[in-house]
Order: sequence, then C-alpha cells, then structure tokens
Amino acid sequence: MRFNGKLTVSSSTIVTPEQHEFVLESFQLGKQAFERGDYRASIQALEKARALCDRGTALQGSVQIWLITAYEAAGERSQALELCQLVKQHPDYETRKQAKRLLYILEAPKLRMKSEWLTEIPDLETIDGNDERNWSASKFVPTTPKPPAETPGYQIPEPTDPSKVEMGDERSLWFALGAALFVVCSLLWLGVQ
Repeated sequence: MRFNGKLTVSSSTIVTPEQHEFVLESFQLGKQAFERGDYRASIQALEKARALCDRGTALQGSVQIWLITAYEAAGERSQALELCQLVKQHPDYETRKQAKRLLYILEAPKLRMKSEWLTEIPDLETIDGNDERNWSASKFVPTTPKPPAETPGYQIPEPTDPSKVEMGDERSLWFALGAALFVVCSLLWLGVQ
C-alpha cells in the first residue's frame, strides 16, 4: 500500500520504494548466483536482502528459505540449521511449512556412500592443454562392470531355440484336461441335484 511516497509492508516497519526495489534486486541476484553454483555470492546477496526486508512478510520468508538452502549448499550447515529454527516460527504459514520441511531434511542422518558408487569429475581448470602425460581420452571413457567370477565346473547355458524344443508325450496333457473336465462336470451335476 502506498502512502505519501512510502511503501508500507507491515505495521512496524516502513520501507521506501527504493529499499523495496533493492531488496527485490538482491533477492533476484542471490537466486541467480545460487542457480549458477556460486553459493558465496548467493549468500552475500541474500543476506543483504534479508537485512533490509520487512520482518514477518512472505518476501522475507522467501529470502530466508533461499538463504537456508544457500548456507547448506556452501557447507555451512550450522548456520542453515540455526536460521531454519528461526524461520520455523515465521508468521507466514507457507514459510513456516517450508522451513519445517527443510529442517526435517537438514536433520536427517547422512547416508554413507561406497566409493564405487561415486564418479570423480576432474577439475577442468587445472588441466593444461599441452600436458598430454597427465590426461588422455582413456581417463574419460566409462567403464563397464566386470562379469562375476566364474564358479569352477559351472557353465552358463546357451539360449534355447523354442522351435527345437520337443514337447514329449502329448497324451498326458490330454489326459489331464479330460480329468479336469470330468471333475468340473461332476461338481456341476452334483450341485444341480
């Protein structure tokens, strides 16, 4: 709501239109830096937006949720947890709900990963294009899993051609079908009487 050139966001704080624009700009810069993977720049921009943002608004809640995520991505888990505990008490319902979800994720136990589950990605900035002794195309070729060790005396059977399979004695099949038909007819005849 505008009143005498000022934007009133809540009853306790008055934010000028210039400050509000700066908050929105810092918030946008923080989100863009986060999406680029520049978490330190994201934290700096989001902290600026948080400092000027009006308390208790949905905008402040959004800034704080993004800041929690940036803290976690930057490896600052303690700050992320601390802020998440505060945001869990935020006046905006949606912000509280998101903070509770994030807190649940942040407090979850870390899973242990086996080294064979991970793929190491080389830092391409450290590669010298003229230095062929350290890097070759073979380092970037995906490896296929090795077949299991063969058990002595066990051979993998060859696939069977279905057209060459002998059915054997078809008389037993006809006998089984006839017996089943006889049982069903007997049950029906006994059920009618």
